[in-house]
Amino acid sequence: MIRLLLSFSLFFANGLIALEYSKGAPAAEVYFITPKNDDIVSGEVVVKFGLQNFGVSPAGLNVNGTGHHHLIIDADLPNLAQPIQADKNHVHFGKGQTEVKLELEPGSHTLQLLLGDYRHIPHSPPIYSNKITIVVK
Repeated sequence: MIRLLLSFSLFFANGLIALEYSKGAPAAEVYFITPKNDDIVSGEVVVKFGLQNFGVSPAGLNVNGTGHHHLIIDADLPNLAQPIQADKNHVHFGKGQTEVKLELEPGSHTLQLLLGDYRHIPHSPPIYSNKITIVVK
């Protein structure tokens, strides 16, 4: 049993070491169309994602030069060498969506976009936006 667990552990560790990244594009840019940095909004927040020099495709579909959006809310960029987690601070748009309506609590919030490949792994080089701050009334 110990030998089996050790073999599995070595296989898993080797899999992480051998992780291949999808190729990004140095000229690719992801950004917010709306809202803009320092916007003050009321009620639902309409967030529209912009992307230049790269394409959008759904998760699970391996197409060179494409990825899908992840919206990071009130958090820093995750580890760019690992798949992007899915939780309340890391929202996946794996169907290829380019906008969302959010209900955020009143107060100040940060938003940032990070493109992931078909496996939810950031590209190399990674494609992410500037972090913006909005205030919800």
